[in-house]
Amino acid sequence: MALFVNRLSHIDVSLWCPTKGLVGCSWQVDAHLEGELGEDGMLFDFGEVKPWIKRTLDSGLDHTLLIPINAPGIEVTDCAEGICIRTTTPYEMEVRGPAQAFTLLPWDTITLDRVTNHLSLQLTEQRPTNVHNVTLTLSDEPIDGAAYGYSHGLKRHLGNCQRIAHGHRSRLFIWQQQARQPTLEQHWAAWLDNRYLLEKADIESQIDEKLTCRYQSAQGTFSITLPQERCCVLPKPTTVENIALWLAKSVAEHSGHKTLVQAFEGIDKGATAEASP
Repeated sequence: MALFVNRLSHIDVSLWCPTKGLVGCSWQVDAHLEGELGEDGMLFDFGEVKPWIKRTLDSGLDHTLLIPINAPGIEVTDCAEGICIRTTTPYEMEVRGPAQAFTLLPWDTITLDRVTNHLSLQLTEQRPTNVHNVTLTLSDEPIDGAAYGYSHGLKRHLGNCQRIAHGHRSRLFIWQQQARQPTLEQHWAAWLDNRYLLEKADIESQIDEKLTCRYQSAQGTFSITLPQERCCVLPKPTTVENIALWLAKSVAEHSGHKTLVQAFEGIDKGATAEASP
């Protein structure tokens, strides 16, 4: 007997890729549970499946930075903030923060299949008595048009969004003169793809073409140092509302046309903003 729940939840993370560097990801989560019916005639109450799995994901790798510790050029050490991670390839990065902001995995690269198996085993180990096996399916959102992955942190957020390097993979819609502008969408999505977005006020230093962002939040002290070319500095906190507004103003200024932007934060959520040149 099996039970399934499609579109159960979403996972938003950043991961370190040995070829691309810092990558923002959003994955849809589907669940499949196998086991025996209980005396109530149910395998597992639908009302309990979602919160149980979501609690496990939220307290685990969701909204963390996934690090393949066996990848070349990775160094993980303890530090005053908690954990310090340094990389050398494809570019140098240093990120510091409390341990719960990172997921250290004994792999040479992060793949969707590996993450899926890891989470499925974790949930199976914690399964209710009459559930024999839990299998998750993680998938990227199918996106035909423009999309970009980004990483950021929100120091004022009371939840896990305050972690300095979590990310999203997002759609981007741009309208001018009441029509979608696919060329502009592709241009701006390509420019933003795999960049780190930060608030100008959080810049601690800019030395030797490297930028360091540091802030204190409820969970602790965080910092990240990246090549300036991999960063995008916004005048305000990098909420999706401010990302949409920054994009609308930037596109309008560069194109000379009134612009409406619909910016997504991962899957099925986001913000709109309008600006004139």
